[in-house]
Amino acid sequence: MNEKLILLRRIVYIIIGSFIYSFALNTLFVPHEFLSGGIAGIALIFQYLFHWPTGISIAILNIPLFVGGYRYISKRFAYLSMLGIGCVSVFMELTKNWTLEVQDPMVAAIFGGLLTGIGTGIVLKNRGSLGGTDIIAVIVNKYLSFSIGGVSMAFNGIVLTIATLVFSLEMAMYTMIAIFVANKAVDAIQEGFNHRKTLLIISDKAEELSEELFKSVHRGITYLHGEGAYTHKQKKILYMVVRTMELARVRDVIRRVDPAAFYSIIDTRDVEGKGFSLGDLF
Repeated sequence: MNEKLILLRRIVYIIIGSFIYSFALNTLFVPHEFLSGGIAGIALIFQYLFHWPTGISIAILNIPLFVGGYRYISKRFAYLSMLGIGCVSVFMELTKNWTLEVQDPMVAAIFGGLLTGIGTGIVLKNRGSLGGTDIIAVIVNKYLSFSIGGVSMAFNGIVLTIATLVFSLEMAMYTMIAIFVANKAVDAIQEGFNHRKTLLIISDKAEELSEELFKSVHRGITYLHGEGAYTHKQKKILYMVVRTMELARVRDVIRRVDPAAFYSIIDTRDVEGKGFSLGDLF
């Protein structure tokens, strides 16, 4: 796919994700005075206490973090993050008078968290961020491979502490529920709903099996050379990565070609390369 077209699609998705995030804050969080995570949560505190516009506060507070993203991640990530932050600032103002008739605070916390998580996940999936702890989380994920949602949850402990001390324990509890749901949604979007699986297959019919697997799922297969520890017999090990939806077909082929084959299936968080990366914008 043309690189410019990919970039254009990323920009469109970042705008969509920013809108979903802003819509959820204004229609589900603000009416119940919930907080969001990270910088947005601090901006909401300023709105509740001092009536400062949330969109403007988000833009100002994100300036130093934007610089960090530019320095430690990439220029493109920084520019796409700037787009996301700018869109959130604009959409927060455009949707500030929008309402949803949701009276139950628990429902608002759950669905607000779900929507903010989906919006954030869409933006992160397309190599941008909505600023705040998203940028810190991406930096930590890049260098330490920690879950982005988990890193954000750790930083959000500060926001929850502030919510408890300044507002109420009940408000902090609802905020915790919303943040937890949001982080789960972020990880789901990041990993994709159609997860990947890595297979290691040991078979005496390796070549026949690889040929049938390729015909069935059209995925690349690599031979790894192994040796039995007990028999010292040389064996070919098939290495391949498939989508979860393709796993049933793989099992059927293995059982048909070599019922005695030994194989293991490993959850795979992320895949980069032909057949998995360029088209997986969302």
